[in-house]
Amino acid sequence: MSKNSNSLIAFVIGAGVGAALGVLFAPDSGSNTRDKLSFRLSKYKKELEELIDELVEGKELHLNEAKTEGKRVITEAKNKAENLLSDVNKLIDQINKDKN
Repeated sequence: MSKNSNSLIAFVIGAGVGAALGVLFAPDSGSNTRDKLSFRLSKYKKELEELIDELVEGKELHLNEAKTEGKRVITEAKNKAENLLSDVNKLIDQINKDKN
């Protein structure tokens, strides 16, 4: 993961923990505190799920790009190897002709 992704995840987690602690230590009744905490946690859970989906989609995009680049490099290497083999065969033929 990139540094920005890690920072964003750390921020979201920190905000969630801070909000939860703030709600827990606020002077309110237990049921109101639990309701507020439940609401905020479900909100942060949804945000985290969206963030994870975005990260997974980004990773899939990079994997597809990497596969495409890998195929291009392999094809290029194969073509260069075939050209070298052809040149070697021509040189061998020329050497054999010069011997005779």
